[in-house]
Amino acid sequence: MRVCRTWSRWCYDKRLWPRMDLSRRKSLTPPMLSGVVRRQPRALDLSWTGVSKKQLMWLLNRLQGLQELVLSGCSWLSVSALGSAPLPALRLLDLRWIEDVKDSQLRELLLPPPDTKPGQTESRGRLQGVAELRLAGLELTDASLRLLLRHAPQLSALDLSHCAHVGDPSVHLLTAPTSPLRETLVHLNLAGCHRLTDHCLPLFRRCPRLRRLDLRSCRQLSPEACARLAAAGPPGPFRCPEEKLLLKDS
Repeated sequence: MRVCRTWSRWCYDKRLWPRMDLSRRKSLTPPMLSGVVRRQPRALDLSWTGVSKKQLMWLLNRLQGLQELVLSGCSWLSVSALGSAPLPALRLLDLRWIEDVKDSQLRELLLPPPDTKPGQTESRGRLQGVAELRLAGLELTDASLRLLLRHAPQLSALDLSHCAHVGDPSVHLLTAPTSPLRETLVHLNLAGCHRLTDHCLPLFRRCPRLRRLDLRSCRQLSPEACARLAAAGPPGPFRCPEEKLLLKDS
């Protein structure tokens, strides 16, 4: 880019910048933000940065083609910008380990925008088109999962690892006959969910497309029960490269 103006202009071609990683930067300067917008990446990693709400709103309003957004480790005050930003192309959203996120905050994110047009009876939720959602380490409960089933029905990959309130009733919700995720889930991460017991394992057989089920570090799940699930599968057997990690080759 420093050779000449022509090369500099060519190097801004967005085809050269499909992914941009600004993770773990304590501060993001205006030139950094302008550089991101000029390159128009499809995937943006802002994890563990000091991005502010104002900065994130400014970015998202100018990145309408963004497909993947990683905000793990950021503050909820910053991440709350998602509640007012249009993200029509978003397919992956990473919100792992964000502090002070509870049901009320997730409700704000999942529900459709309140400013619908007059006479409009139904509006799309902000995460309707998202296929992969990562919520590891959040203080969510089954109330949030119910909203998730309603307003993010196209999920094929869901990360709920190390969510302290996720237990057997949560698996009942995800695999119930009325759950759209029952037919769409391919990857499910429940590692470190210590409320899960062996009683929930047969429920995973309701998910015919499941290819990866991570139950590692779930203290109340016995290796024997996990091995029986792997042998039976939902449907077809899984392989276990590690204890309580179930994989099926596509």
